[in-house]
Amino acid sequence: MGNDIRFFELNTGKKMPSVGLGTWQSDPGLVGQAVASAIKIGYRHIDCAQVYGNEKEIGLVLKKLFEDGVVKREDLWITSKLWCTDHAPEDVPVALDRTLQDLQLDYVDLYLIHWPVRMKKGSVGFSPENLIPTDIPGTWKAMEKLYDSSKALAIGVSNFSTKKLGDLLDVARVPPAVNQVECHPSWQQSKLQEFCKSKGVHLSGYSPLGSPGTTWLKSDVLKHPVLNMVAEKVGKTPAQVALRWGLQMGHSVLPKSTHEARIKENFDVFGWSIPDELFSKFSEFQQARLLRGASFAHETLGQYKTVEELWDGEI
Repeated sequence: MGNDIRFFELNTGKKMPSVGLGTWQSDPGLVGQAVASAIKIGYRHIDCAQVYGNEKEIGLVLKKLFEDGVVKREDLWITSKLWCTDHAPEDVPVALDRTLQDLQLDYVDLYLIHWPVRMKKGSVGFSPENLIPTDIPGTWKAMEKLYDSSKALAIGVSNFSTKKLGDLLDVARVPPAVNQVECHPSWQQSKLQEFCKSKGVHLSGYSPLGSPGTTWLKSDVLKHPVLNMVAEKVGKTPAQVALRWGLQMGHSVLPKSTHEARIKENFDVFGWSIPDELFSKFSEFQQARLLRGASFAHETLGQYKTVEELWDGEI
């Protein structure tokens, strides 16, 4: 395994930086500083989304970094995501324009359908009354137009099961370049990984550290004895080993932090690797999905009656 896995080439031919800064649950007031620190440390990939409510602040910081000559726009990879309330084909371009305006950009490098879930236009929050049936092929056609217009240099999906990704590939004119999903040693997504590889879709892993900052998720990924044993042997932290595992598995990783020291620590994943005999130990992790999306399932409302249906049994 080569020591430097700094990029992954997508099915568009574009190279996506392998480590991105996640911005979910990064509070306004902190997220701008986190993005500025990350870019100065060497990150070239920032993962955003309209629903995170912090794209305006990120936009202000990007503008200043460009003006000050810290980084050029063409050297950054910016991802954003279409929220569930904007799935109607006519709302898709409007949603991207809003994101571009907030981020103060002319284009995003990657635009994703955030969830295979549709909610009433203009609705706020996660009340089941807001859930309505999806039309993923219709939404995807609108995404393809954004790709044609070069406002999104690549398009993809997020939180799609193997089956949902397969169904989309069957009807897509432009195949999704990426499926961004939860992925870490305690939720390795082996079936989805294999499927993505076979179809030329890049798997990008969010919560690669098991989302330790999310208070409502019980997560002990970083405390796992295997991770700590490997970390000790290679002289790195458990977080660095979890991220490096992801890279060696062949997927990009999107660690989120607003602490400069951790942002720096999470980027020290190049120039070393986990040797095979230790890498094989990762098969010992018990598997459990952390982010189940329970608010997107309802017995009578929306598309999915159960969490099993949302993930097509991949839970």
